[in-house]
Amino acid sequence: MSLTPYSACTSILIGKAASVDGSVMIGRNEDSRPAWPKHFIVHPAKTTANARFESTANGFKMPLPNDAYQYTATPEWTDKYGVFEEDGINQLGVAMSATESTYANDRVLAADPLIKDGIGEEAMVTVTLPYIKSAREGVKRLGTIVEKYGTCESNGILFADKEEAWYFETGSGHYWVAQRIPDDSYAVIANQMAIQNIDFDDPENFMWHPHIQQFVAENALNPQRQAFNFREIFGTNNQMDAYYNLPRVWYGQKMFNPSVEQTPNSHHMPFVRQAEKCLSVEDAKAFLSSHFQETPYDPIGTGSVEDRRRFRPVSLATTQESHILQLRQYAQPELSGIHWLAMGVAAQSVYVPFYAGISDTPADYQRGLGTYSPDSAYWVFKQAGVLVDPHYKQFGEQLKQTQKELNQQFGHSVLQTDQKAKQLNGIELTALLTKESTNNAELALKKYRELSTNLITQATAFSPLSYKQDLNL
Repeated sequence: MSLTPYSACTSILIGKAASVDGSVMIGRNEDSRPAWPKHFIVHPAKTTANARFESTANGFKMPLPNDAYQYTATPEWTDKYGVFEEDGINQLGVAMSATESTYANDRVLAADPLIKDGIGEEAMVTVTLPYIKSAREGVKRLGTIVEKYGTCESNGILFADKEEAWYFETGSGHYWVAQRIPDDSYAVIANQMAIQNIDFDDPENFMWHPHIQQFVAENALNPQRQAFNFREIFGTNNQMDAYYNLPRVWYGQKMFNPSVEQTPNSHHMPFVRQAEKCLSVEDAKAFLSSHFQETPYDPIGTGSVEDRRRFRPVSLATTQESHILQLRQYAQPELSGIHWLAMGVAAQSVYVPFYAGISDTPADYQRGLGTYSPDSAYWVFKQAGVLVDPHYKQFGEQLKQTQKELNQQFGHSVLQTDQKAKQLNGIELTALLTKESTNNAELALKKYRELSTNLITQATAFSPLSYKQDLNL
């Protein structure tokens, strides 16, 4: 399997003053294959002498710090093609999601080619998240790795803590930039380089490879005379962007800025916007679960066949898992962070809240191979979607009702758990957060198994091998 491109994801970042409760949020759909299970685990903190990472995918290797923090992660069911831990929150309350696959243009890659055995998506969380104390420190660590070892692909990476969110982009074999999302703003990204003008006089809000300006100047890469627009210099502007990437950005900005008129494939949409209202975790879920609802482009809507197939939606069958990493304004990082995880297709699954301070995950979340098995969380959620797919008219409302009930119960659970957890610390806090997170996960699995049971039973009536006698014959 080729490493480049591996994922075709969609991302969102929300600053703390842009959210209803002061949370910083980052989220992403991990899109790759329609049947490719993910697991959900907790790595305990550990100390390892002479620690090293070596990729099973492309031979990338590097030494690691001896001391690693605890963190959550969603690795692949197999490490044959790499680890792909993808997303998580560490014990200090730092969140990371990697990656949003992007595309560099030919003129840039001619000057600084991708490095075959450089760092790739599959390794980024594993060699970064366990070793950082803040989002800003995450940007610096990953930037140093890319500079030293190079990267085998171009990507966007999301970092957050409860104070700020950062978006990091690699643009060639060694060059990168990062931008802090303003506290009062959000950004949505869809498989193209997103960061625009870099202010090299503002290191508080931008970071970059120390020689990127020299590299661009020496190779005559900047098409503009004044600004340093990373997207224009390093990115693409082609038909794939117009039909595969840009419409997803358009729809996200349409959701959060409905009064702004834009065309679905405009190349001039801004990277960062201020939403017309404060955003909640439910808004982030709605975006990552979206498929152009209430537009002609909804694949399961009422538009023409051509329109329904015109643009690539945010949520689609190849989503392996979708996550929102929420960092709230609590002093305890164990309580502050919630790893909202929807296994399988976000539009057909449900986001289960797992607190950052859990010590373990349910057994069903740690199981699942490349073929269906009923004891795997991934396959439980995936099965329900497969049953709904051919019968949306008959089954769609039952799916929505299950999602609605679970969302309300999870919201209530978080409120109740927060109140109990504020009075606890140490082992007692860990035990409570693990217990309540496990209860939520088990409830979701129970309800989805019941849903699938009902759908299978009802689907027996839809067989084409049926006959109704006509007494007029």
